[in-house]
Amino acid sequence: MGAVASVQVGAAIATTLFDELGPAGTVLLRTGFAALVLVLLWRPSLRGRSTVALRDAVLFGLALAGMNLSFYAALDRIPLGIAVTLEFTGPFLVAVAGSRRASDLLWVALAAGGIVLLAPGIHGSLDVTGSLLALLAGAFWAAYIVLAARIGRAFSGGQGLSIAMVVATVVLLPSGIVAGGSDLGDPGLLAVGFAVALLSSAIPYSLELEALRRLPKGTFGVLMSMEPAVAALVGLIALGQDLSANEVVAIGLVVAASAGALSAAGTPAPVEA
Repeated sequence: MGAVASVQVGAAIATTLFDELGPAGTVLLRTGFAALVLVLLWRPSLRGRSTVALRDAVLFGLALAGMNLSFYAALDRIPLGIAVTLEFTGPFLVAVAGSRRASDLLWVALAAGGIVLLAPGIHGSLDVTGSLLALLAGAFWAAYIVLAARIGRAFSGGQGLSIAMVVATVVLLPSGIVAGGSDLGDPGLLAVGFAVALLSSAIPYSLELEALRRLPKGTFGVLMSMEPAVAALVGLIALGQDLSANEVVAIGLVVAASAGALSAAGTPAPVEA
């Protein structure tokens, strides 16, 4: 739960950089600082790596870049809680695809009900582009989960993640520089960007590793499914983003569906890297 809260607080702080840096400039700072910390910590080496392992690391980096950029672009348009709810369809579908239980139909129905409740708002108070970007982030998140399993087998510790984060930073450089411009050199903005990198990457990864040493994977997945609800709470407290009754119910349905699916599948849903 500490990891979940850290990620969402980091996302809330990241939105304060959008006016100066835009979503692309903000995600460049987050990813760049995270890459720096991970490289210094794990000191990854490319020597002796198979072509397949390096290919997967590059694909992992592309998934990271796409997931974070589309999610931050969504945050610039729609409330945090709704963005995370729509994004969470990615790991939810991965969990359902990994299970063949009859109860999966119930979880799919609950999640579909939540999305249907949000749908009218997409034509009203919710921005269409922002909603589509959040769903795109969910698709990248699904790819991230699949690739993370491969990276875990091919690399020890955080070496694979370190390489992927460097790849993601390189991919994000052009759009980030164009969006952020000279403001990327502002010491105050750099400090906030570093805090976002710690809150959204370094701290939650560390907490998750410790949690996975003590909890069954199914239990871990259920706790991670609370992320949309925590995001809505952080959005309300930190950003003043009120939600309608329909939106609160929709988030609750997706949380319940995700908890059920992840518990049945017995697999964790990694947070945004």
